[in-house]
Amino acid sequence: MINSPLKIGYLSSEDPRNKRVWSGTHYSIYNALRQVGQVEILGPFVPEFTLTVGKIKNQVLLRLFKKRFDYRHSIALSKAYAKYFSVKIKHGKYDLLVAPAASAEIASLETDIPIIYISDGTFKSCLNYHKSLSNLTEESVKLGNKVEQLAIEKSKYVIVSSEWAAKSVKEDYGASDEKIKVIPFGANMEVLPSEQQLVFEIPTEWRLLFVGVYWESKGGDIVFRAFNFLRERGYNVSLTILGCTPPVEVKDEKITVIPFIDKNNLEGQKKMAEIFTQHHLLILPTRFDCTPIVINEASAFGIPSIVAKTGGVKGHLHDGVNGFLVDYSDKGRKYGELIEGLITEPLKYLSLRQSTRKEYVDRLNWQHWIKEFQSLLK
Repeated sequence: MINSPLKIGYLSSEDPRNKRVWSGTHYSIYNALRQVGQVEILGPFVPEFTLTVGKIKNQVLLRLFKKRFDYRHSIALSKAYAKYFSVKIKHGKYDLLVAPAASAEIASLETDIPIIYISDGTFKSCLNYHKSLSNLTEESVKLGNKVEQLAIEKSKYVIVSSEWAAKSVKEDYGASDEKIKVIPFGANMEVLPSEQQLVFEIPTEWRLLFVGVYWESKGGDIVFRAFNFLRERGYNVSLTILGCTPPVEVKDEKITVIPFIDKNNLEGQKKMAEIFTQHHLLILPTRFDCTPIVINEASAFGIPSIVAKTGGVKGHLHDGVNGFLVDYSDKGRKYGELIEGLITEPLKYLSLRQSTRKEYVDRLNWQHWIKEFQSLLK
C-alpha cells in the first residue's frame, strides 16, 4: 500500500468535473484518482489566440488546397499549454502529474515531476481513421506525430485502454514494454445495478438498444438494416435509439427515439439506468472507436454488446464473453443473424448475460482500474 497520500496534479485543458467531456471518462478518472491521493485540477485552460490562429490556418488550407490542418495537435498549441501549466505546477509540490488525453498539454512541458499519460488512441493510430484526423496536410501529420512522440517520451508511464493503442505506442513511437500499461476503463454511469437487482429472463419482446451521439459514425444505418432483417423474419423485436435523431426514413412502430439525456445530473443518470434495465442487447456497428465506454456500461447491466471489430473495441469486448465482434464490412445481416441465434437459443442468451455481468465485475469497472493504477505506482 502507499504509505502517504500522493499529491496528484490533474493535467488537462478540460474540466474533468464536466461529465459531457470525453463521454464522462475525464470525470471517472478524476474520481478514481481521488481514491488514490489528493487531486488538484490544473485546468481548464483555453489558449484562445493560438487556437484562433490554428482555426484560421485550417480554413485557409481547406479553401486553397482542400486539405486540413489539425490545430489541436500542433507545437504552437503545446507551447501555449506548457507556458500555462508550468506556472500552475511550479509551486504545487506535486508527487505526480496525471495527464488524460493530454498529448498536446504535456508535449512541450518541462518538469521533473513524473507524468502518467493516459490515452485510448495515439495520433498515428487515429490518422485517416477518425474524421477529424483525415485529409491532413503533410505538415500537420508531421506536427501531430511530433506532439505524440514528445508526450510519450516525457511520460514515466503511458496507460492505454486496449492492446490496439498499446501496439501503436510501442511500434509507432518506440516506447518500451515497461513504459506501457494496458488497463481497461470502467463504466461512466453513477447509477449502476447491484448483483441482487439484476434479473435475467427470456424476453417475450427482444429490446435492442443503440447508443450514439452521431448516427452515421456509430453505424446507425447498419443497426436499422439489422432491425429490419429481424422484423422481416417475424421476430418480436423493438429498437431504442438513444443520443441522436436518426434520418426521417428511419421509422417503424417498434422504434423509439430518445435524442438526449443530460448525464451531468442525477435525474439523467437515473433515466439512463432505467433505459438500460429495460433492454436486452446493445448494437454498436461503430465506424470509429478507440474505447466505446458504452460496452462497459451495458456489461454492468448484463447486456451483451454486438459491436464492429475496429479500433480499440477488443480492449473492452471479449468475443463470446460479453458479446460478439462483427466484421467491419458487414452491413447489418451478420448483426441480425447473431441476434436471431440468441432468440432461437434463449438458454445461450441467458448464459451470455451472466458472463457479461461477470466481465464487468472482474475487469470493466473503475475499482479494477484503481487497483491496476496503484500497482503501477508501487
